[in-house]
Amino acid sequence: MAVHADNPVNENDLHARHVWLLQRREELQSSLDGDPDFFDAQIAGYWVWGLSCWIGSGFCSGNGPWWVNVNRQLVHLGNNGQGVNRQLVHLGNNGQGVNRQLVHLGNNGQGEPQARLGPWFNALAERLRRVRVCSGDWSRVCGPSVTFKHGLTGVFLDPPYADTADRTSDLYRTDSESVAHAVREWAIANGENNLLRIALCGYDGEHEMPGNWSVYQWSARDGYGSQAKQRSGNGKRERIWFSPACQASRQSSLL
Repeated sequence: MAVHADNPVNENDLHARHVWLLQRREELQSSLDGDPDFFDAQIAGYWVWGLSCWIGSGFCSGNGPWWVNVNRQLVHLGNNGQGVNRQLVHLGNNGQGVNRQLVHLGNNGQGEPQARLGPWFNALAERLRRVRVCSGDWSRVCGPSVTFKHGLTGVFLDPPYADTADRTSDLYRTDSESVAHAVREWAIANGENNLLRIALCGYDGEHEMPGNWSVYQWSARDGYGSQAKQRSGNGKRERIWFSPACQASRQSSLL
């Protein structure tokens, strides 16, 4: 198993490998104690990768709440070329970027599936090469240490619609009609920070934002709503509020 520093870090992967190693600790120790030639490349790879992602001490110590999967540590988002402040991966041109046409999944003389899908998956891997995927409460990755202390940072906030949005409750598998209020409060509290470019999504009338925030109006596709006998029209209520530090010259159709 090859482990590279540029591989994406998914916090769920970190948790899973940590517990997987802990479950094999006694077996591994007895094998190492009884056989000088024993080795396990997979365990070694998980160990090195986990240490490079972990914050502080305690990795595979067996101490703490890991067996019940609570109070999980944050994935390491640090510096030294491994954190969120490192240069973005090239998303560029020549049909290689994020705007490239969707891969053709049909037959009709288009070649073997592997030959056709290979370039697409390679481009996807390159796009996600330096991505850090975290799992848990949104506020865990909105603190200073993982945002503006690394320099200029963009924060795109898209919480579930609040109870002030006049929408149906229980829309999501894990729903909340109040978290959007906490998100809005965080956005307003940090909106004057010139090192933060904050965008907050919601419905028209959902959020009461300061007067120095700009707002962008856009329309979403109908989706499953188009099948209803009476369409809600919510797609035309979509708004994005931008903090004062955002550069309005790069936006269009500002209200």
